[in-house]
Amino acid sequence: MRRLSVATAAALAGALALAGCGSSDSGGSSDTAGLAVGAAYMPQPVSDSMAAGFLVITNKGAAGDVLTRVTSEVAGDVTMHKTVGQTMEEAQRLDIPAHGELVLESGGDHLMFEQLKRKPREGEKVSVQLHFAKTSPITIEMPVKSATYNPKTGH
Repeated sequence: MRRLSVATAAALAGALALAGCGSSDSGGSSDTAGLAVGAAYMPQPVSDSMAAGFLVITNKGAAGDVLTRVTSEVAGDVTMHKTVGQTMEEAQRLDIPAHGELVLESGGDHLMFEQLKRKPREGEKVSVQLHFAKTSPITIEMPVKSATYNPKTGH
């Protein structure tokens, strides 16, 4: 399991976004078999090699599911991270409880787009495929927002 130091995590989080959890409809929404994806966005990367991604997966179903993998044409690798204490740890899976949600937000659990093939710019959309243990894959178009975008304010 990869770990990033507190300083690296803080620098990356601070540079990529000054955002918190929000329910704004900033990102495209997709609904498949009880799972709905919304509030998706990627802060414009400040690094040429990595970017962060945030979204909310809502499970309207009676059974839980698991986010097992994320892929995107813009990155060589997309990893899922959990924030544990003051460090980020790569997660092999993220649970989506029945009648609940998985929130990926700045300062918490999130996606890391690594080995960027190109640097996404504000105003573009990045295609992202979410793979689950039970549900068929869901493809979303994740809008690229400013590096300082805050979903609570929409700016």
